[in-house]
Amino acid sequence: MDEEKKTPEPLEEEAPQPEAEAEVPETPETPEKGGGGKFGRKKEAELKKKLEALKSEMEAALGAEKDKYLRLAAEYENYRRRSQKEKETTYSDGKADTVLQLLPVYDNLERALKAECSDPGFYKGVEMTMAQLTEIFAKMGVTPIEAAGQPFDPAEHNAVIHVEDESLGENLVVEEFQKGFKLNDKVIRFAMVKVAN
Repeated sequence: MDEEKKTPEPLEEEAPQPEAEAEVPETPETPEKGGGGKFGRKKEAELKKKLEALKSEMEAALGAEKDKYLRLAAEYENYRRRSQKEKETTYSDGKADTVLQLLPVYDNLERALKAECSDPGFYKGVEMTMAQLTEIFAKMGVTPIEAAGQPFDPAEHNAVIHVEDESLGENLVVEEFQKGFKLNDKVIRFAMVKVAN
C-alpha cells in the first residue's frame, strides 16, 4: 500500500490575546435638570450645600485678609506720622540746644553795650555783632520774653527776689536780671526777675 504523503497539518496559531483594557474610574453621572430621580436630587443638594460652605469660607478668609490689610495700612500711617513728629521734635530740640549755647554770648554782648567805652569804633563793632546775633535769633524764631513792667507770669518768669513796695502794683516785675527767650512758643530760658508785692 502506498503511503500517501501526509502533509503536515498547519499548527494552530494562537490568536492574539486582547490587551487588558485600562480600568476607567466610574464617574457619577451628573443628573440632568428635571431628571435623575431621588438620588440625583440628593447629590445636587449636597453639591449646592458644599458650594455654599466653600463660598462662605472664602468670604470669611477674604474678610480676614482685608481686615489684616487695613490694620497694616493704619499701623504704617501711624508709624509715618510718629516718625514725622519725632523728626520735627528732634530738629526743634537741636535748635533749642544750639540757641542755649549762644545765650551766654548774647548776655556778654549785652553787658558790653551797657559798659562805658572810650573807643567809639570798638563800641560800634560790639553793637553790630549784637544786631547780627539778634537778627539770626529772629530768623530762627527766637524771641526775647518781655519782663520789666509786666505782670509776673510763672510760665515765663523766674522770680529770684521778692520786694514789698506799696508804690508798685501787685505781682509786678520791677527788674530783670537776665533776659528770657522763647523758641516759637516754647520757653528755652526763663527771665530772671525781681517781683513786687
